[in-house]
Amino acid sequence: MKNILLLFLLVFSFNSCNKKESLIYDSNSLDSLVSKYIDNGSQALLLVRLEDKHGNEIYQNSYKNNKLVPDHNINESTWFRIWSMSKIVTISITMDLVEDGLLNLNDPVSKYIPELNNLKVALSNNNQALTSYAQALGNDKSELQDPCPLNLVESNSEMTVLQLINHEAGFYYSTTGIKCLDNALDSKNLAASKNSNELIQKLSELPLIDHPGNKDFYGLNTTVLGLVNERASGESLDNLVKNRITVPMKINGLQYNKNSDTKLLPVFSGVDSIIRLANDGELDIMGSYVPGYQTENELFMGGEGMIGTADGYADFLRMLLNHGELNGHRFLNESSVKEIYSPHTQLDNEYGYNGYNLWITSSLMKKQGFGDEGLWTGGGYEGTHFWIDPKRDFVGLIMTQMFETPKAGHGRDNEIRGEVYKQIFKNEQ
Repeated sequence: MKNILLLFLLVFSFNSCNKKESLIYDSNSLDSLVSKYIDNGSQALLLVRLEDKHGNEIYQNSYKNNKLVPDHNINESTWFRIWSMSKIVTISITMDLVEDGLLNLNDPVSKYIPELNNLKVALSNNNQALTSYAQALGNDKSELQDPCPLNLVESNSEMTVLQLINHEAGFYYSTTGIKCLDNALDSKNLAASKNSNELIQKLSELPLIDHPGNKDFYGLNTTVLGLVNERASGESLDNLVKNRITVPMKINGLQYNKNSDTKLLPVFSGVDSIIRLANDGELDIMGSYVPGYQTENELFMGGEGMIGTADGYADFLRMLLNHGELNGHRFLNESSVKEIYSPHTQLDNEYGYNGYNLWITSSLMKKQGFGDEGLWTGGGYEGTHFWIDPKRDFVGLIMTQMFETPKAGHGRDNEIRGEVYKQIFKNEQ
C-alpha cells in the first residue's frame, strides 16, 4: 500500500512540475474582442486560431454575421483565399530549389525566363523614376505633375532571382495611382491567362516601374518568382507545393485549385463604410480578374493564387517555426529559414524590417501594446493575417474575406494580437 501511495505521489509531483501554464490567461476577453468586429458591422466573418509548435490548439474562436454568411460554418477547415500569404510559400520553394542546386539567388531571371530579358523601364514624361512618384501619391496629389504619357527606356541592370524575392525587380500591381501605368496592367487581364506561358507573354509586354535593384516596390515580383520556380524545376507550381510541402509534411488545407466539392466563401467589401458583397472587378490589384481557383485551372500565381484553411496554413507556419521541419520531414535547412527571417529591406523602418516577405517587428510593437519584438508577420489582400512567435513557440492566424475594411475595422489585427499578448504578459510576470 505504501509503495502504491509513493508511486501516486511521484506521478502527481512530476505532472505538477511539468504542467505548462496556458498562454491565454482569460479567453473570454479575447472572445469579446473578436465578436465585437461582427457586432459593430466591421466584419462579415472572423476566425482567430493559435497553435503551439506541435500543432496543439491554444485558442480558437470564430464569429459570423448569419445574414451575410448563411451557408458556411467558419472553423479551422474552412477554405479562405489567402492572396499574398501565398508569397512566403513560393519563397520557401525557391529556397528548397536553391538547396537542391536547381537555381541560384544571384542568377539572372532571364536564365529561366528569357522572354523577360528585354523589359523596358517606365519613366515619367520628364524622365523621373516612377517609384518615387507612386509613393508620393499618399500625400497631396495636387502638387504632383501627371507623369503620363510615360517614357520607356532600356533597363540599366539585369534582374536577379533575389530581386524578385525582395520586391526590387520592378514589377508592381495596378494600384500605383499612375493611371496610364495601372491601365496598361489592367488591360492584360493577367489572372485570366490560360497558363504560365501566356502569363509570361503578357508580362513581357509591360514595362517595369523602376530599374531592377534600384528600389523595393511591392507587386507581382513573387508571381514571377513562381514562374522561375516552374522553369528551374520543370514542374508546375501546383505540383511543387504538393511534392515538396503538403504531401511529405502531411499538410491538409493548403493548395491552388479548390476541390470539386469545395465552396469558397463570398468576397466582401467595406469600401462604402458598410459591409456588402464585393462587385465584379473590385479586387483590382491586377485588373478585373482574380485567380481562377477552379479544379481544372492551369495557371498558378505564386504571389496571390493559393487557398488555405486556418489549420493547413498553421501547419506551414509551424514548419518555419520548427526551423524547416514538420511531422518528421525536413523541408528546409535551418540556414535557409534563418535567411528568410533575416534583415533584407526597409532596414530604417521604426516598426521593424523585411526579411524575405516576412515583416519582423521591432520593440515598438510591444510599446504600443500590439504584441512583441521579433514576431514574423504577414497577410493577404482579403484581410487574412498571420504571425509567428519564435520566442514562445506558437503561431497565430486571423482569417476573414474582406478586401476593404470599414472604418470600424481599422487596426483589427493589432487589437486582436494586442489582447493575446496582454494575456501572455500577465502569465510571464
